[in-house]
Amino acid sequence: MSKKPSGLGKGLEALLPRGGAGLVRLPLELIRPSPNQPRRRFREEALKELVESIREKGLLQPLLVRPKGEGYELVAGERRYRAALEAGLKEVPVLVRDLTDREALEIALVENLQREDLSPVEEAWGYRRLLDMGLTQEEVAQRVGKARSTVANALRLLQLPEEALKALDEGRITPGHARALLMLPEEERRWALDEILNKGLSVRQAERLKRRKPRGEPDLERQALAEELSKSLGLRVSLFRKRLVIEFSSEEELALLLERLGYQA
Repeated sequence: MSKKPSGLGKGLEALLPRGGAGLVRLPLELIRPSPNQPRRRFREEALKELVESIREKGLLQPLLVRPKGEGYELVAGERRYRAALEAGLKEVPVLVRDLTDREALEIALVENLQREDLSPVEEAWGYRRLLDMGLTQEEVAQRVGKARSTVANALRLLQLPEEALKALDEGRITPGHARALLMLPEEERRWALDEILNKGLSVRQAERLKRRKPRGEPDLERQALAEELSKSLGLRVSLFRKRLVIEFSSEEELALLLERLGYQA
């Protein structure tokens, strides 16, 4: 006979401190969601299915809460909490634990990562909050059961412009597209995002993106070189992609230029 699974995953059980009130029932009105909940998006269809299940069978898995103010703060189980509210439950089963802010965030992250519920952006911000609480990348990786490289790559996503983060969070681009954007200079990432979205580029096509300067437009390095040449020759010099233009206004200036170039008629 197989063992009935508990309401919390193995990773969560390892993070929970021993002791506490155990399994109790609390009025739902005493529980408030956490402002540090890493998950921001909930699929409406899946939520509705859970509401119907709770109406029929009740809430089978307990919520995890911690004492906060005059009530309790939700640590793990926000989808079940929302569904219980919509189903009209008055009381719900909960596990009460005394947890620090960091412990609560770690548990919320692990719960969502185990179910693969977080978007790449939500995951990255969760790691960022743990770093802000004093953990190193190595410690974050150990807490959430991920490789350090996985955590580092997730955090790199936060270097993207806000428009790209929003597109990734909404599923309009993939993590592969996001990594392609990170390969580009920072000033070209918004342009590249528009190219991906407007043209429906694949990840492979996005990786080949390179912004071309308008034909004949000098870049800053070439402009600086042109100015140095102008000072050296005493004439107006323009340096383009495949053209060097030296302007003179008289036969005397032309003769002087030819002399400086070492040309002898």
